Amino acid sequence: MHRTTVAGAAALAGLGAAGATRAAVPAPAGARTLDFVHTHTGERISLVFAVGADLLPDALSALNRFLRDHYTGEVGRIDPRLFDMLHRVRGLVGSAAPFEVISGYRCAATNERLRQSGGGGVARRSLHMDGRAIDVRLRGVKLADLRDAALELRGGGVGYYPRDAFVHMDTGPLRAW
Repeated sequence: MHRTTVAGAAALAGLGAAGATRAAVPAPAGARTLDFVHTHTGERISLVFAVGADLLPDALSALNRFLRDHYTGEVGRIDPRLFDMLHRVRGLVGSAAPFEVISGYRCAATNERLRQSGGGGVARRSLHMDGRAIDVRLRGVKLADLRDAALELRGGGVGYYPRDAFVHMDTGPLRAW
């Protein structure tokens, strides 16, 4: 798994699959890292987003851009608690694999279009529009195990979508479906 310090985070955020050849840089002690591959854009990102209690602003900006509305390109502000939740979930399931992102931030227009398309599962007031939700899976981890780890954290909402092969996690009220 490739790691970078925040200095390289912004550069990695704009790289697609071909950008995964960057040399690994050891993460500092107390670092919290995340690795993602976006299922719709093919982009990859791997970075340190926090060290100890300190969130790294450049890394958060890179993650905001990476998790943009992939339909419109609009960038939202993702709740940093979501990153902590994902980091902790990955530790609970014992995986170093990157999260496969299905949906991160969603602008209101995209959310409404998806609701109207009749696919189901899109809330009128989705927390995706507030940057407080993400839909993911983790290669090599059973979807039910990913759901159970998210539930164990009691950090917000957890939706289980086995037919569509993803788990929804959010920083809203504690609930499960």
